Amino acid sequence: MLQIIIYILFCLSVLLSAYSLSLVHGFPYGSQKVRGVNLGGWLVLEPWITPSIFDNTGDSRIIDEWTFGQYQDHDKALATLTHHWDTWITESDFADIAAAGLNHVRLPIGYWAFDISRGEPYIQGQFPYLYKAVQWAQNHNLKIIIDLHGAPGSQNGFDNSGQKKPFPEWHTNSDNIERTNAVIQRLASEFKDMTGTVPVIAPLNEPAGFYGDGFLSITKQYWYDSYGHIRYPYGSDQASNTVIMIHDSFMPVGYWNGFMNPHGFEGVILDTHIYQIFSTPLVTDALRRQENQMTEQQHIEAACSKGNSLATEDIWVVVGEWTPAANDCAKYLNGRGVGARYDGSYPGSTYVGSCDGLTGQARSFREGFKDFLRRYWEAQVITYEKGQGWIQWTWKTENADEWSYQAGLENGWIPHDPTDLIHRDIC
Repeated sequence: MLQIIIYILFCLSVLLSAYSLSLVHGFPYGSQKVRGVNLGGWLVLEPWITPSIFDNTGDSRIIDEWTFGQYQDHDKALATLTHHWDTWITESDFADIAAAGLNHVRLPIGYWAFDISRGEPYIQGQFPYLYKAVQWAQNHNLKIIIDLHGAPGSQNGFDNSGQKKPFPEWHTNSDNIERTNAVIQRLASEFKDMTGTVPVIAPLNEPAGFYGDGFLSITKQYWYDSYGHIRYPYGSDQASNTVIMIHDSFMPVGYWNGFMNPHGFEGVILDTHIYQIFSTPLVTDALRRQENQMTEQQHIEAACSKGNSLATEDIWVVVGEWTPAANDCAKYLNGRGVGARYDGSYPGSTYVGSCDGLTGQARSFREGFKDFLRRYWEAQVITYEKGQGWIQWTWKTENADEWSYQAGLENGWIPHDPTDLIHRDIC
């Protein structure tokens, strides 16, 4: 009997080894660090990234992409968005990203680019730009992570999910989940043979796991379903080489130990987002105030403290969103028409300090603040590369340069080679 068990285990190990060898990822994950940037605010609107698009409507009810279509004439809204899609990101941006020594671009897109069959007021037209982005990435030897940033019903209630609402409803309706699965099936099928440029699909951004076990249970099942759709898009047992990137759902990365581990699942990345500005909606305002009251050195020390948890996971971990910004001063960062906790303009907040010189155009930043941005940026890069790497949020903004990778390059707090560090011992 013992010999039979040993033989079975040996056969299983051979099968698993053969399975692993059968997948050839479009990037050497596990041996080379991910260094990238998000293209926020392009195919999914965010009021704080492009406030002029919202302000120019003259309608204070327009606070997200849902209301952008709901409260405007369709043709007018489409014309505005088409101009935005044509100009906000172009091939020259991809050239600049590649020239900055980066290897990945994470590209958010909403479900409404594919499906508004339930009468949603969204304006469509994004999908051709996704294909343009893939071509531009290929031209400049960049890898694209396609990130489904918004799902039917909203997976978190944030404005960047497409529809800001008091409580997410994605998980409360099986139709919402089925429609989301259908989008992932389409993306997996469209790009299954393009893994040299599109090596990763992220099936849902920031599902709100802080709402409890019921939400997390549905999310986990959705991750399993997405794995099946992405791994087997050919309608047979033929496996694709596409990697699946699952978000941590605002749980500590250690929560996911053992989930989709490499012994049973091939090609899975855990995406975690690290900000020292926001807390999840269910934490106290006191904690949010505490984050905004931290000194520059405390922010750096907090960043450095994340290294061990990123290095010890049993699956690949990439920090898919983070920023050198250390406060919530950027206009509309907390929502259109909503103020900042830092300067006390957010309802119920307590004044910490003036936002003057901490947000806006870099020409208003003092040299000491730029020096902090450089040190904080390097502390995070060093720390996140103890995991599998990082993707900064975001490439460009209209008027929040402290968040902008592009502005950081132009103004000296981000090096033109991300390995050219001057504070190597900062952690």
